[in-house]
Amino acid sequence: MAMLSRPVCGIRKKTLILNLPGSSKGSVESLEIIIDQLKHAVDLIRDNLHGVIHQHHQMRKKNIKSAIDPCNVAARDRKSQFPLIEVAKAQEIILQHCTSIKEEKISLRLALGHILAEDVYARDPLPPFRASVKDGYAVKVHDGMQLHLLTVIGDSTAGDDPQGLILTKDNCVRVSTGAPVPEGSNSVVQVENTELVEKSDDGREEKTIRLLVQPIVGQDIRRVGVDIAQNELVLRTGIRLGPAEVGVLASVGAYNVSVYNKPLIALLSTGNELQDPMQEILLPGKIRDSNKTTLQAIFREEGYETIDVGIARDSPDEVYQKLLEALDVADIVVTTGGVSMGERDFMKQVLTTDIGATIHFGSVLMKPGKPTKFATCTHNGRKKFIFGLPGNPVSATVTSILFVIPACRKLSGWANPIHTRIKAAVAETLPLDITRPEYHRGCVIWIEESSMPCAYSTGNQASSRLTSCTTANALVCLPQGSDLLSEISKGTFVDCIMLSHY
Repeated sequence: MAMLSRPVCGIRKKTLILNLPGSSKGSVESLEIIIDQLKHAVDLIRDNLHGVIHQHHQMRKKNIKSAIDPCNVAARDRKSQFPLIEVAKAQEIILQHCTSIKEEKISLRLALGHILAEDVYARDPLPPFRASVKDGYAVKVHDGMQLHLLTVIGDSTAGDDPQGLILTKDNCVRVSTGAPVPEGSNSVVQVENTELVEKSDDGREEKTIRLLVQPIVGQDIRRVGVDIAQNELVLRTGIRLGPAEVGVLASVGAYNVSVYNKPLIALLSTGNELQDPMQEILLPGKIRDSNKTTLQAIFREEGYETIDVGIARDSPDEVYQKLLEALDVADIVVTTGGVSMGERDFMKQVLTTDIGATIHFGSVLMKPGKPTKFATCTHNGRKKFIFGLPGNPVSATVTSILFVIPACRKLSGWANPIHTRIKAAVAETLPLDITRPEYHRGCVIWIEESSMPCAYSTGNQASSRLTSCTTANALVCLPQGSDLLSEISKGTFVDCIMLSHY
């Protein structure tokens, strides 16, 4: 216990400093005492909220028990308790519940991808001074002006303030593109329309030039505020801030702007069969958890931050514990697996019985993704949104695009959060599912021979085959088949949901 006999610990900024005894035995014994607490201490110092909460959950895990009896297999449902609803209706329900939109003030450097929550007005005119459009010479046009010689009395480059340079009819000022033009000038003659007549004695400066064209009043000069007037409305509330919009913010001096908050998403995988994909060796009976990696990438591409709360084994206690951990740290919880009719699918029961959540739908007329569930609850005084997605990789991918992304967009302030649809002709005859409409992974392209886009299938559409998504840029909406309609013919126009930000 040598650590107790001297000052042993301190913090400097974000660094934890430990002072261990000098002897090997003492240092080893002391480190063994504190080793289990080091990660938690570092999480606290670095304000790693997720790490802190995770550790707290680990400490109290033994006291968190689900009310669900995992051994009572006979009590499971044989049929879904939820009515089968169409995708459009499911999206409508989700958007109706996603109303808790919040605002925050952020730097324009962090504003990309956010929705603007205020009107933005220009603080200054743009340009704020009369500026040259060309590299050349600022001159004073006057009646009876001839193509005569002009004396070069100075220069004005971008960033200069050419005060003190007064133009007359017999002189000029050399100017660069974007530079202020001096008082008295009313035209700029580009350098190509002049010739050098005389240099300075050392040959380094221009002394006299001759104009080769007759200048015109106002030629190649941008007026003050010609691009943006002072106090002009430049961006309206509700616009999505892309590169150009962020550039406009910078140009008018709006260095801090009000935007709508983006929701934080917690990702939870469920299943005894899952293994962390970072483990090199695949263990017997296991599969790598690809869902979480895929969903992280989908949400990151859309501009949403995610938190990994791990893998919950097929136990009501562990599902309950992990859900609580996710609800503590995130606005939206996305789970994969455990939502179907299997004897180890506990998600629905844990949500309703343990969490006290309301499930708004649990069966969607679609392929893939039929058992998708959407629920809400109040946790620590805040409304939370929970999506229970199927465990098959393609099902999780498609349902996250159709349901989770619109919810994130709505909570972020988007006025039109649903993905864009276009019409395209199917490039080949495709079979139809007689039980459900299908969201077929496809690639929409424009070909020279046609004025309309064509939709190509990515091949085998099994819900377990994630490679069907690898070249897809659209979900091709195939209608539900029937005894009279078992396929859709080549050239038939169908709706295609474009997999992009718009």
